[in-house]
Amino acid sequence: MEKPSYLKNSDDIKLFNELRNRVNQRIENISENRDIYIQIKAVILPLIYFTLYCIALFSAGRSWMYIGSFVLMGISLVLIYLNLIHEAAHNNIYKSKRLNSLLLHMFDLVGANSYIWKKRHIASHHAYPNVDGWDTDIEQSGLLLIIPWIKAKGVQRFQHRFFFLVYPLYLFNWMFIRDFRDFFDNERVILKTQGSIPLIEKVKMVSYKLFYFFYQIAVPVLFFKVSVGLALGAWFLQVIVASIFALFVLLPLHPLPDNAFPKLDAKNGLPFSWLRHQFEVTNDLRENNWFVRNVLGNFNFHVAHHLFPNYSYMYYNEITEEIEEFAKEHHLSYKRFPIFTALGKHVDLLRQNANNAYYILEE
Repeated sequence: MEKPSYLKNSDDIKLFNELRNRVNQRIENISENRDIYIQIKAVILPLIYFTLYCIALFSAGRSWMYIGSFVLMGISLVLIYLNLIHEAAHNNIYKSKRLNSLLLHMFDLVGANSYIWKKRHIASHHAYPNVDGWDTDIEQSGLLLIIPWIKAKGVQRFQHRFFFLVYPLYLFNWMFIRDFRDFFDNERVILKTQGSIPLIEKVKMVSYKLFYFFYQIAVPVLFFKVSVGLALGAWFLQVIVASIFALFVLLPLHPLPDNAFPKLDAKNGLPFSWLRHQFEVTNDLRENNWFVRNVLGNFNFHVAHHLFPNYSYMYYNEITEEIEEFAKEHHLSYKRFPIFTALGKHVDLLRQNANNAYYILEE
């Protein structure tokens, strides 16, 4: 199938070149190499995760400490993703692509698959955000309907009433279903953008998954006398907490009623230029404080990431200032919401989609 193509607009190309020049000049005036702070995190965050794991093992006789350590592992897992995995996929941590790739394998050790996730993120989500059939981040599961112009069927008509039961299972779906389907189901979106997957990557995926479950569940049971129930329960809570925390950060950025979900025309063309598409489908969050910048990897400034993914999040504050000013000057659709407002809007999207009451901006 032919890949989607953005609307060609020479004026928008000039606009983006102007914005890019302003952003590049702003960053060049920052003499400090801020990426060193992410490189420090590349040591500290994995160390925290596996230190918590060791604490759990050696406190196996105290259930509350064992469970607490696994819950904190779930939180640190999300911080590793936000601060390290995501940036390594864009080669923004080290100058060496080899070092970035090496760090990316941390994802394999915590239950996901680095190979297929990078393909999803770069070749699918960044290439065609919010485009049905091409953006893996909005790929339909059957339970929840994200795309507004698709008719709700079956349980989707009640999704606004039970979504809070589904979202905590987000990472379970990722570990047990999504990765395997992307590797072995020829109908999946990822195969349309990437083609066939090498056999060695399939072997590595299964091997890493087995190793993950071995050290998370089997090692405590076999070598530290943890009961099967406690081992499974603590691991289950770890993944539940990680799922909720991850979606708390990720959901406000794209799937809101204020965002476009552009439809392809008969020739697989999109209604917007690349520049306007990023503004139409992406939100920023109003929150901008030390915690968001240094702990959550500046995911509050997501428009900057989609427009300038070659810069690390350590520069998004300045880049966003340029983007916001530029958007006002040229009447671009820049959107920024408080996080709880954005989360409420996402629930509104689920409700409107269930009732098929949402009007989507089309060509």
